[in-house]
Amino acid sequence: MTFRTVRSFAVLLFAVLTLVAFFVSAGATAQSSGGNSQKIQSSYSQYQQEKAPSLVDPAGPTVSLVSSEPVFVMAAALNACGYDEGLEESSPVRKKIRDEVNQALANSEDARNKRDKVCLYIAQHRMTGSERDIAQYISLALYLTPPPELEISDDLAEMPPDSTQVAEIVPLLKDFVAAVDLHGIWLATHRTYDEEADKLHDPLTKMIVGTNLYLKMPASTYAGRRFVVVFEPQFSPHMVNARVYGTDYVVVVSPVNGQIRMNDVRHTYLHYMIEPLLLARANAVDRMQPILKEVRDSPLEFRYRSDTVPLTIECLIKAIEARTMDTGVPSYKIPAGVDRSELPRYQHELQVYQQKVDAVRQATVNRDLTQGFVLTQYFYDQLIPFEKDPASLSDTIGEMVYSMDVDQQVHRARQIEFDKESDGDVLTQSKPRKLTGLDLAEARLSAGDVATASAMARQALVMKSDSLDAVADSARADFILARADLLTGHAEEAFDGFQKTLATSKQPRQLAWSHIYLGRMLDLECKRDEAIAEYKEALASRDGQQDTRLAAERGLKTAYPRKDHGCDEDADDSTPDATPAKPGAPQSAPPAKTGAPAPQ
Repeated sequence: MTFRTVRSFAVLLFAVLTLVAFFVSAGATAQSSGGNSQKIQSSYSQYQQEKAPSLVDPAGPTVSLVSSEPVFVMAAALNACGYDEGLEESSPVRKKIRDEVNQALANSEDARNKRDKVCLYIAQHRMTGSERDIAQYISLALYLTPPPELEISDDLAEMPPDSTQVAEIVPLLKDFVAAVDLHGIWLATHRTYDEEADKLHDPLTKMIVGTNLYLKMPASTYAGRRFVVVFEPQFSPHMVNARVYGTDYVVVVSPVNGQIRMNDVRHTYLHYMIEPLLLARANAVDRMQPILKEVRDSPLEFRYRSDTVPLTIECLIKAIEARTMDTGVPSYKIPAGVDRSELPRYQHELQVYQQKVDAVRQATVNRDLTQGFVLTQYFYDQLIPFEKDPASLSDTIGEMVYSMDVDQQVHRARQIEFDKESDGDVLTQSKPRKLTGLDLAEARLSAGDVATASAMARQALVMKSDSLDAVADSARADFILARADLLTGHAEEAFDGFQKTLATSKQPRQLAWSHIYLGRMLDLECKRDEAIAEYKEALASRDGQQDTRLAAERGLKTAYPRKDHGCDEDADDSTPDATPAKPGAPQSAPPAKTGAPAPQ
């Protein structure tokens, strides 16, 4: 199919205005989604409403250490598709599983084909180049039933958003699991996983008991709440993925020789223990609102800069961590049976030791203050008498909160010189990578720099190869070039570019908007039936974005408007003296009149 070029300045103006509307609409959708997320996070009077995954047993123990076959198969699929992060430092079982999967792939072309489909999907759903790319698949895996069913266990509406945005991988994953017999590999490997669990049990128990003893709060205090540690050696040992589902907390870790990032797990466990205490006193914490004005220039996440409850929770946790940290200072005790005459010397040495310990702890608190956690010093000071009191934190927290001199804390915050960047947190999403390649091209196009965006997209096409990533990049480059051509008035090239995108892309948003653009261009050519078919295909792509659905439904309801006149008038203007179409235009289509607008 060819497309007749639409020529006038109105073409370019209409194209620019409507294409900009596409970016604004997409941005508005993202902002709306982000705003809802922030609202949920900042509304700490209630828990988030995502339903807990099936591995959280409501009748199970308060704290548990488990492995999960759905997480296992998802990790195996990611490894088969090039996930190599931390491979050299990982447990030997990771390489063993990879070898068994590779052997199954070598023996079966069908298995390789199924693997390629999974890998293509993963390549097309990369977001930031950070751990968030892996986190979305972990989030989904927690909601899957074990093979062979391997189905989503809950309604998508009750699941976290990051899991639902990759939910379409499930049927592809199921085919891959069956093709390489991952269930058989799981059964053969499960003894090794049991051994890993045995190695983790004692240090995890020690951490839980030690934390409970410091807080003077047994874990059983919170009936109906669960803290689950899921271990999966196929992930990077540097990764800790912490999640909160209502009142249940789940941490996914990757052990190596019985070692995990215990400090990160403990940080999440402190959230599990402490959040209910401060959430129950949210109204009292709200009187600390003046603090937020003082931290607005800090590198804190927005939720900490905009809500006193999460800020207070994090500050208390950091204070506890500073009071209980391993300072690295060699422990010192006065020897038993020393002569009384030598006691002053030993007491002096003990005092020197304590000063060194206090200095390390205070340095940690100072670091937290410069990060923006301005209440850490207050809670650190409050914990010193707490440690000497038999009362638990649940009995003491009310006095800590209600007795705080807010004006004093505001004055202290004003004296702090904040850092420029945040250190991050286990319960904080990782930072996106610096924009490069096609990501940067998209950004330049949205900023109106069409020439730079086009050049970067063409460069991606020149560098293409037969790899799965290259196929996805080529489709994305065609999509960028098609929109750039539309912005510069090259309608025929744009039409061809959108068709190329449809032929090569598997990314739902690219497919949907390619159909929408084509539908609008056909509407301008008065080919209403063909345009309707494109809008229907856009809806069938199901990219899940509201702007896509509204645009496609609008196209089905009414033809894309022409500013000069309607299609009925075109029929009257089709005379032998009318302006002929440019070469390549469909012969049956009416010629374009001057001033005919182009679609976005």
